[in-house]
Amino acid sequence: MIGVRLRLARKKAGFSLRRLADALNGRVSAQAIGKYERNEMTPSSGVLLALAQTLDVSLSYLMDAQGLSLSGVDFRTKANTSARDRAQVETEVIEWIERYLQVERVLELDSSEWRNPLDIPRRLQRIDDAELLAEDVRTRWGLGGDPIPNVTELLEEQGLKVLITQLPQRVSGFTCLVNRDDEGEALPVIVVNGRFSLERRRLTLLHELAHRVMDPADLSEKDEEKAATRVAGALLMPRDHLIREAGRWRNRLGYREIMDLKHLYQVSGAALLVRLRDIGVITSETLTYAFQSVARGWRTEEPEPLEGSDLCGQIERPQRLERLCYRALAEGLISSAKAAELLRCSVEAVDAGMKGPG
Repeated sequence: MIGVRLRLARKKAGFSLRRLADALNGRVSAQAIGKYERNEMTPSSGVLLALAQTLDVSLSYLMDAQGLSLSGVDFRTKANTSARDRAQVETEVIEWIERYLQVERVLELDSSEWRNPLDIPRRLQRIDDAELLAEDVRTRWGLGGDPIPNVTELLEEQGLKVLITQLPQRVSGFTCLVNRDDEGEALPVIVVNGRFSLERRRLTLLHELAHRVMDPADLSEKDEEKAATRVAGALLMPRDHLIREAGRWRNRLGYREIMDLKHLYQVSGAALLVRLRDIGVITSETLTYAFQSVARGWRTEEPEPLEGSDLCGQIERPQRLERLCYRALAEGLISSAKAAELLRCSVEAVDAGMKGPG
């Protein structure tokens, strides 16, 4: 319905009803906009276009042609999110998923590819149970015992929709379901804040995956978050592999060794040290000493960050939507202008993407 979309877009833009009416130069009154949001009136095509331009959203978003809505939105935040923050994020996700589904329909692809690798969410009774859960996910997905080179690509291959975008600074990421009026199965989406480092994004993606595969009914909210982080750490740094590289018991680690391990697993230095504590390679006392000495300040400033490093491979970014758009374009199923609309770039950029360098 137009009303729900309009209200989200208005909150995202930070407008009150009166301020939006003023921004429209009195074309419609605040009372009329309120009726649009309550679905008591329908705006004319001219007013609808003016609303889209003023609120900086697409016309198709306001018209809600695909009947999409979000449910189960679960933010990971440093602080409580404002209504404007939530509206901004939800609007962004809905606009993006609408473009994603458009190109999938053109290519006659099934969007409901996601299947929980554990069949149903695994019930955890304590935080340590997360270790076995992570091992079982690795086994079901055939990941072997090595580090995961590209988390984003892995999740996209498994049918999850992954969006990395500029979220409000206080939001690290969230998971949600996209409901479709015309089809039964909801689509799982993981959204991660692009403002954060690559190290943190990789951990957040798998933290959000953990929330999709575990049942925390027996855990407190705080322990649920700890368990999700434990699952993410176990997926990124498999126990046996890490013990082989770092040793079974250690009393101390030097800076250079930690950096080499950090780049091997593509994780933050702090996450690596915590993982070593979790699997018993170092003690809690050794961890505390590390954060007071060689790792001082690592919780707020990442040492030798992966992005921009010669030691880092391809910087992770979701590529499936882009790949599908170029596939549809090459097959003549969409025009360059439509591909540019779906990818939010210029027609010139799309043409360059088809022709390649030179």
